[in-house]
Amino acid sequence: MKREQLTSYLEEYLDASSYDDYCPNGLQVEGASEVNKIALGVTASAEMIRRSIAIGADTILVHHGIIWKGARPTYTGGYRERVRLLLANDLNLYGFHLPLDAHLDVGNNVSLARKIGLTDLEPFGRYNGRMIGIKARAGGIGVEELSARLLTALDREPLAFGGGPELIESVGIITGGAQGSVTEAIQEGLDAYITGEVSESSYHVAMEEGIHFIAAGHHATETWGVQALGAHLAERFGVDVEFVDVPNPV
Repeated sequence: MKREQLTSYLEEYLDASSYDDYCPNGLQVEGASEVNKIALGVTASAEMIRRSIAIGADTILVHHGIIWKGARPTYTGGYRERVRLLLANDLNLYGFHLPLDAHLDVGNNVSLARKIGLTDLEPFGRYNGRMIGIKARAGGIGVEELSARLLTALDREPLAFGGGPELIESVGIITGGAQGSVTEAIQEGLDAYITGEVSESSYHVAMEEGIHFIAAGHHATETWGVQALGAHLAERFGVDVEFVDVPNPV
């Protein structure tokens, strides 16, 4: 397919322009005009770009691109290497941040919720006027069972704590670094809250307010959305896609 076709489709499908985000969503670096193979990933690190080149990709589609509002990177060190690899190999780079978190078909949050067997998914978690997370029903399971499902889905042992009920009926999910949104989960009366990262204060809030807090890893919780989006593109356009996982313990 043509790069212009992919660009316009992704921007429309993910409603990218409607988000007040930390970064420009969409095509961040222009490369080849023909798109034949898309490498999918969480973050456009130098290692991810190198692995994408090795599998013959001409396009990279990630959740975390290389351009962020407020950042003023100089073309030195690791940032220079990312840019050099992209330009030297005529690679397209697409980055979709909040639009990929929030999407109700292929988003990070709905994808993770489905992977761990939650049902009755609804939008949750307001950021700059948009809902970016998901709340869902868990069916009365214990925190140990919920943690075990996350371990299976993410291949990473989650950190769980808090003072939530013995049986969990309702769960909020905002993947990545959304530990502060536990307050909204508490306000909505949810039994558990899943995100990627954790702060020192999160423990006390969860214990005092009676909610289970589960930190399952920023990288780990955001691996499924881009894969779901890639599968959608492969089915719709017949383009070759491949997930390039560069493990990150954070």
